[in-house]
Amino acid sequence: MRFVWVVAWRLLREGRFQSWLIVGGVAIGVAVIVYITAIVNGLQANIIERTLSAQAHVVLRPSERVNTRVLQDQDGVVTLADVRKRTQREETITDVAPVLQTVRAWPGVAAAAAVVSGPGVAQQGGVRKAVVLLGVALDDYQAVIRLDDKRRAGALSLQTGEALIGTELAADLGLTPGSRLRLQSATGETLSVRVAGLMDYGIQDLNRRRVLLPLRDAQSLLGLGLGVTEIAVRVRDLFAAQRLAADLQRATALQADSWQAANGQLVTALRSQSASSLMIRVFVTIAVALGIASVLVVSVVQRQREIGILRAMGTPRHRILGVFLLQGASSGWWGRCWAPGWARRWRSASPVSPATPTAARSSRWCWR
Repeated sequence: MRFVWVVAWRLLREGRFQSWLIVGGVAIGVAVIVYITAIVNGLQANIIERTLSAQAHVVLRPSERVNTRVLQDQDGVVTLADVRKRTQREETITDVAPVLQTVRAWPGVAAAAAVVSGPGVAQQGGVRKAVVLLGVALDDYQAVIRLDDKRRAGALSLQTGEALIGTELAADLGLTPGSRLRLQSATGETLSVRVAGLMDYGIQDLNRRRVLLPLRDAQSLLGLGLGVTEIAVRVRDLFAAQRLAADLQRATALQADSWQAANGQLVTALRSQSASSLMIRVFVTIAVALGIASVLVVSVVQRQREIGILRAMGTPRHRILGVFLLQGASSGWWGRCWAPGWARRWRSASPVSPATPTAARSSRWCWR
């Protein structure tokens, strides 16, 4: 084995230009792979963060009411009745505490919160705006959807008689923290609240329509008693939300929707980006491998006489093969160790890609 190492090292030193050419090709290929991976991962993380920062990973709702098809016997002929879909009335989850206990104890669930939602109207100075009333227990809701980084003015507080509104709604109605706002539900109930703070969810429609209220105030305003309309769930593994939604649906007998089901176009875009990144990595790897192979083939052709001498001296064929394989492996290793530094500099210039551990993993077995 020592013979193979000595001969391979001498060949690398003698053909320095070829050796540096292989090392440079491998370094560029690995750097491109690291850079593309960092760009795609950073872009996907950015998109997911912006999309899900104001949205629960899984939402549990009461199941839809459906009519049962019945058999009709007319003159001895049995036919199925043509039944139209039943109008869906506002259903609530009445046994909130047991459901929350079951959901929070489920493996993979990080947090859960009871939510009351319904349509309403915000009135100020004769101006009326359609809004979505959202009643929450602030501490529980913050464990599911982080709100402290979305506060733009005022205090993050939901005491009785207070509300948190979006910046766009505040601009439309001319409201500031401390202003009074009259809310009216679809049932005709009204409630006067004080604006505790202004929120920016990063989505203009939410900033214009979402109004956060204390849970009890929202239940009274919407006429729901002690029931809630949904339970918002945060999961530990973001991409396991669909599987967890199915498990929670079986365990609670409620309808469970994951963020993948609610954002089908986003999931399709993420899959397309991942597929494109994979194809780029595969083709770059093939190109680098073909480059190394072509240079080694030329090296073998150039050293036919040396190979003949070694064979005449009794060197077995597998040792000569091992020399050139070791030569290619060494060049690939050196190129792999050079690439992470380049990739880090390229990645730092990218405005959309956060730091990823790819380059660190690439240099784990290098001399640095």
